[in-house]
Amino acid sequence: MSLFLHAEFYRAVYRISDLPADRGAEVAFAGRSNAGKSSALNALLNRRRLARVSKTPGRTQAINFFSLGGSRYLVDLPGYGYAAVPHAQRERWGELVSVYLMNRACLRGLVLICDVRRSLVTLDHELLEWFATTGKPIHVLLTKADKLARGPGEAALEQATQSLRSYPCISVQLFSSVTRNGVPDARALIAGWLQ
Repeated sequence: MSLFLHAEFYRAVYRISDLPADRGAEVAFAGRSNAGKSSALNALLNRRRLARVSKTPGRTQAINFFSLGGSRYLVDLPGYGYAAVPHAQRERWGELVSVYLMNRACLRGLVLICDVRRSLVTLDHELLEWFATTGKPIHVLLTKADKLARGPGEAALEQATQSLRSYPCISVQLFSSVTRNGVPDARALIAGWLQ
């Protein structure tokens, strides 16, 4: 927990040339627009508004770095899928994100954020297949678990686990930013990646 206590916003990156020096350790957060990425980051960091939360899809328009100290960062990537921005802007995001994910030596793993009430879609699987080629671990947070009763939540977890069996180095868990269900487990896993 102490690793996450003193997080600070570090930098917003809009261009590849603005990426910080490739050293230390980073964990990236990706997911469809409005899957709960910013809320999950805030829950993990025990902060209310460090990562900006919005009901408007496409709010995160840069790669946002949050410093944990000691050259360790959590990195919030722009959401994919629907976004209320021009096509050309989405293409620029895609290029920036792809260069970051495939070439960043200090990137230790990827956390994929998925709304537990929706099945993983083609875009989620495409990202997983593409990132799996790096050999780095992937952890899936099935967010908004507080919106489902225990039985349906466990069934959604089982379904997601089954659909992801073919990917190497992948783990899945239920997560709620509201009730904090799953926060300690996710923190422990991410802290292990960052050490």
